[in-house]
Amino acid sequence: MPGAHVKTGSVVGRRKTSGVGPARQIAEELRAQNERFAAAVENMSHGLCMFDADERMIICNRNYIDIFSLDAKVVKPGIRFLDILQHSVDIGIASQSASELYAIRKPYIDGAKASTYEEILSDGRIVVISHRPIAVGGWVSIYEDVTEERRAEAELKEQYRRFDAALANMSQGLLMYSAEGRLIVRNQRFLDLCNAKASDFTLGMTHRQMLDKLIRLGIFAPLEIDVEVGKTKARLDAGQSHASYRELVDGRTLFVQRRPLAGGGWVATFEDVTERRRTEERMTHLAHHDTLTNLPNRSMFREKLDQALGEAKPLAILSLDLDRFKAVNDTFGHPAGDWLLQCVAKRLQHAVRSSKDVVARFGGDEFAVIQSGTRSAADAEKLAKRIVEIVGKPYRDKGREMHVGVSLGIALYPGDGHDADTLLTNADMALYRGKSEGRNVYRFFEQGMDALMRERRALEADLEAALSRREFELDFQPILDIGSGKIVGAEALMRWRSRSRGLVSPENFIAVAEETGLIVQLGDWALRKACNVAANWPPDMRMAVNVSAAQIKSGGFARSVISALAFSGLPANRLELEITETVMMDESDAVLKTLSQLRGLGVRIALDDFGTGYSSLGYLRRFPVDKIKIDRSFIRDLDKRDTAAIVRTVIGLGAELGITVTAEGVETEAQLDTLRKAGCGEAQGFLIGVPAKAADISRLLRSQALLRQSG
Repeated sequence: MPGAHVKTGSVVGRRKTSGVGPARQIAEELRAQNERFAAAVENMSHGLCMFDADERMIICNRNYIDIFSLDAKVVKPGIRFLDILQHSVDIGIASQSASELYAIRKPYIDGAKASTYEEILSDGRIVVISHRPIAVGGWVSIYEDVTEERRAEAELKEQYRRFDAALANMSQGLLMYSAEGRLIVRNQRFLDLCNAKASDFTLGMTHRQMLDKLIRLGIFAPLEIDVEVGKTKARLDAGQSHASYRELVDGRTLFVQRRPLAGGGWVATFEDVTERRRTEERMTHLAHHDTLTNLPNRSMFREKLDQALGEAKPLAILSLDLDRFKAVNDTFGHPAGDWLLQCVAKRLQHAVRSSKDVVARFGGDEFAVIQSGTRSAADAEKLAKRIVEIVGKPYRDKGREMHVGVSLGIALYPGDGHDADTLLTNADMALYRGKSEGRNVYRFFEQGMDALMRERRALEADLEAALSRREFELDFQPILDIGSGKIVGAEALMRWRSRSRGLVSPENFIAVAEETGLIVQLGDWALRKACNVAANWPPDMRMAVNVSAAQIKSGGFARSVISALAFSGLPANRLELEITETVMMDESDAVLKTLSQLRGLGVRIALDDFGTGYSSLGYLRRFPVDKIKIDRSFIRDLDKRDTAAIVRTVIGLGAELGITVTAEGVETEAQLDTLRKAGCGEAQGFLIGVPAKAADISRLLRSQALLRQSG
């Protein structure tokens, strides 16, 4: 409480003495004692104030004045206690009125009882006041500013609260050991991870005891406790952190980290990483395996090949590519294609014999095999034959039967190369040679095959550039109405006149265009060009344009047809789209919707190469067409009895269904006469007219018109 500072001089009333001897001596002693008392009071670390029985201040020290920010000129010996309180109110240090403060103290003063209480000043400081009564009346008060101490206590308490909250809410289990190696902290999460109780792991346990208990409770799998304790101690003594995975008996995995503490001891955290480890394992698996077939992918295959080559033992690399897979995929849709690839993967795994052999999928319908321990080329050839036989067997799914084959290229180590890149390249070259010579075959690598591969790549590059260079042309082959002898249409045939290659046969570039996807752009160009040409022909002339499965499945084919008709002004009923059975085999809603939409506009649909597929009659039942074209292979053998019977049957079928029948490849008058007698509607071939330029066809049509006028 506020009071007054110490004044120098005697605290004992000066007494007059008659002598200078003993009296002076007593006075000197009293003065010295008073000075010592004053010095002691003034040098106290706390504030001090003393009051007499009349509640008037006797003495105070400087700390008292400073604690309450009092005016030393006002607070002097003799000032009343209540006046000191009022002074503290006047200067704004007190947080209550003088009367309120006095009412709080009065019971202690009157009761002459010792007490300790706190006062909070207006500036927020906290002062602890110790009140002690004096036997002769009055009291002494000691004042201590405990603001910083209380703030530190509050901060420490808050730190403890946060620490407890952190421990309780940690996603990790935590154990803390003292410098003596005994457990001093353990959170609930650790107990939860171990499915244990607090009594299982009491504070004070050593690291060795903890491990022993974890094993005995069936939480940790058995381990060498002494070895584990020794390793941990050595690392921690060296100031090293350490992390490891701990497999639990129940199949979970904990990630354990141990870190030394600056003051000695260490802390260990435990995190359940079971799902994370499984996810990492799955990601690692996916990074090295094909998601569709679960076979090793190209990356894993390469790793396995490098490992095998490191053993320097003979082996064979087989590069595989499915035959007719694109047709199956286009026909039955991608889900069926995916199912087929999975079946092929299983058959390939059954075909290899050694556990060291590796079967991989590189993507699409490309596979590869590492055959280990080959004693000679005969071993590789034996495996290749087995693969051709197994993969070539029919695949049946949901009542559908699918047929694919496989072509293989084989490279042998060390004869055909000493490194992975060379062996894979040579196996690919052998594969390409096999596919160029036929399907469902295998070929060993031979020197010189790289020239064929380079030629194929050059052809692809030239073909891609040819469209922008406008190197493609259209020729047109006339179509004859056999009954009237009149030319009623023509088929547009694509030609590539390359700057560097000259005239390239469609047989040499159409298949490449389909494999590279360029056929969609080429087909759109041919469609627009053909419609523009036909728009200048007589109104009864039709234009036939070949369409690939890739075009129809591209998604924008119907728009392309409508656009070509609109820009050229050609009526829809004068356009005839020739499709192969590959398109007709596709029962997907998108393909049927596209064809139906175009047919609804008046565009005619012709089924090309009729009779060469597996079930052409079934296509006619599922989707009505306007025309069927008998394949030239039947017309070539028309003089054979069986072939002639087939042709007559097809012609009769067309008549029954109201479908126009066109015979392709007519080259002799005898063939034409046989077709006329059988009732065939149209003919096309060299006898009728060879493929010619648009101008030549226009001249032919004009001469035909003049002939009719003169006739």
